[in-house]
Amino acid sequence: MMLKTVLHMLFFTSLLACTSENKYNAMSASLTNPLHTVSENIDTATFGTGCFWCTEAIFEQLNGVVKVTSGYSGGKVEKPTYKEVCTGETGHAECVQILYEPDKISYDELLEVFWQVHDPTTLNRQGADEGTQYRSAIFYHDAAQKQKAEKYKAELNSSGAFPKPIVTEVSRIDKFYPAENYHQEYYANNKNTNPYCAVVIRPKLEKFQKVFGKKIRTN
Repeated sequence: MMLKTVLHMLFFTSLLACTSENKYNAMSASLTNPLHTVSENIDTATFGTGCFWCTEAIFEQLNGVVKVTSGYSGGKVEKPTYKEVCTGETGHAECVQILYEPDKISYDELLEVFWQVHDPTTLNRQGADEGTQYRSAIFYHDAAQKQKAEKYKAELNSSGAFPKPIVTEVSRIDKFYPAENYHQEYYANNKNTNPYCAVVIRPKLEKFQKVFGKKIRTN
């Protein structure tokens, strides 16, 4: 409950401070960063919260999210495969790239979900999944996203919202590599056949739906 209260306070404070700059920042970033969507109606966010099967299943339920793609970022190996990333030697994190409509859901709201749907205090680990590929990460696309990510991280740490320090990596996005096709829409396609979906992903979704019910798409 404390975490939810702190996040809501930070969210509304950020809204008051940033509304007038959103359009300018998005337009400026699109000219310098080809990974930032060149559109006033669609923007991009990239997060790592451990296994991308879980992350994808959660974020694609949000109203205003257009598309979620599972993939890899943060490493040095070009076009890595899932097998290579699983060795922990590529430097890449499993993550998702989110296309969203800022007039329906803001980056602040996406960050609010990000902080609540995983444990940002465990280094290179989420539950039983361990390795650098499962690290908590925010890959920002422009200066505005960087400022918001670092602000939330610092204020959550100082508020004591988590029992341990946040270890989330905040880094500029370099390249995002979509994962193999069988990883896309993984929960939707495997929820009745893969035990991992029932044991790990479904409980996370149920918890998410209870907390963020008003933000979930209805169609």
